[in-house]
Amino acid sequence: MSIHLPSFLLILVAVAVASVVFAPRARSLDGFFRGTSDTGAAPGVWTLTLSQVTTWIFARSLLNAGILGYFFGLPGALAYTAYYGSFLTGWLIVDRLRFHHGVDNVQGFLSERFGVAGAASYNVLLALRLLTEVFANLLVVGMVFSTWGDGAGDLAIVAVAGITLVYSMTGGLRASLHTDVWQAAFLVVVIVLLLGLVLSSDGFSISGLVAGTNQDTGPGWILLVVALLQVLSYPLHDPVMMDRGFLADRDTTRQSFLRAFAISALLILAFGVIGVHTGRFAGDDGDFLTTLDRLLGGPAMFLVGLALVLSAVSTMDSTFSSVSKLMVVDSGLMRRTLANGRRAMAGFAVGGLLLVFFGTDDLYAAVAVSGTASLFLTPVIVFCIFLGRRVAGWSLLVNGVAAIGGAVLYFLEDSGYITMLAALTGLEHTYSHLLVVTLGILVVGFSVFILGLQPERDARIGDLEG
Repeated sequence: MSIHLPSFLLILVAVAVASVVFAPRARSLDGFFRGTSDTGAAPGVWTLTLSQVTTWIFARSLLNAGILGYFFGLPGALAYTAYYGSFLTGWLIVDRLRFHHGVDNVQGFLSERFGVAGAASYNVLLALRLLTEVFANLLVVGMVFSTWGDGAGDLAIVAVAGITLVYSMTGGLRASLHTDVWQAAFLVVVIVLLLGLVLSSDGFSISGLVAGTNQDTGPGWILLVVALLQVLSYPLHDPVMMDRGFLADRDTTRQSFLRAFAISALLILAFGVIGVHTGRFAGDDGDFLTTLDRLLGGPAMFLVGLALVLSAVSTMDSTFSSVSKLMVVDSGLMRRTLANGRRAMAGFAVGGLLLVFFGTDDLYAAVAVSGTASLFLTPVIVFCIFLGRRVAGWSLLVNGVAAIGGAVLYFLEDSGYITMLAALTGLEHTYSHLLVVTLGILVVGFSVFILGLQPERDARIGDLEG
């Protein structure tokens, strides 16, 4: 990417220094794990809104939106935007859990309904999600800086991990919420400026976006259907979103989710539109960033680089704060102290770095398993959270095995290790395979939950042992 390195580093260093210097220190357990102020006040509506925005407009999501628009036109951009409907379904889930079922976290509800094993299986899914978030965002940072050599990419990965870890360990969730506000504002400005460059460039036209010239829009429509099927379960397997749903009063929470949906959906759609426009002039490039660099040059790539690195930083601190809460508060694996919260953060930071340097370098395959596996939560949401029904523990067990099996099957097929789905269905594109797997998991899940429904008058807990 044609980026002026001194200017780029100057801005990022300024952001890093500001994050470390101005991030508040948490002096209490509630401040560290729940984001309260020194006086015990919960975060306000705009703090929660902008924190939600910046934790969902992360480096991987920006790249995904641009790439989907680049290859699959407007349907691809719309498909990725549809996942941001998770703010709407997430708010409904949180509201039901808090004000109908009376719990203060998801684990409490699952434990009451399915016993310890139900909450434990959910915690494993969250741990996988958080670890892949650390990995994926660090990988994007490395991609940006590898323009100046592999050594520069590796150094940037370690630096970003270290800086975000430092201020996250001092302030926990309180620091994350505070830095999210101005990081989100900065990110919005960068994306708006980048969109302005694209809209004013030669060859841009609304009709060209809609027509999808030189782009295969079919897979984009298929992915849109997949997104609509997954959007109910997706927020429940995102601990960052769920954590923010239990911090403030009912009205503040509702307003923050609705505003975050509007802002995030517009921002991610804007980045998707940039991809759509770029894809119309792809030629033989075959790569979103390469074509964007050729079309708009240094200024655009400067803004893209800033957006990717800044979004990675803002997501990383939120991920670390959710890691500490998961390991110390929600799972109870560690004693509830600030020191243990910091140890959990450090452990996941090391885990993410190990995945980057010694694991896979496939940004998309690495996170596919947790997203698809989260479909096992869909029947839980419908039957248990929304309808208030109790279900036998074996139903959750069978459903979980089917979801994990489907996720692994898709991963193996998408990675080229097997061709089972292609042979069975005659479908070739990976998103067609994803749709088949998604439908299969949902059919199995809803079937076993219907079979496992307990009479409404039966108040026994359906744990996994019985």
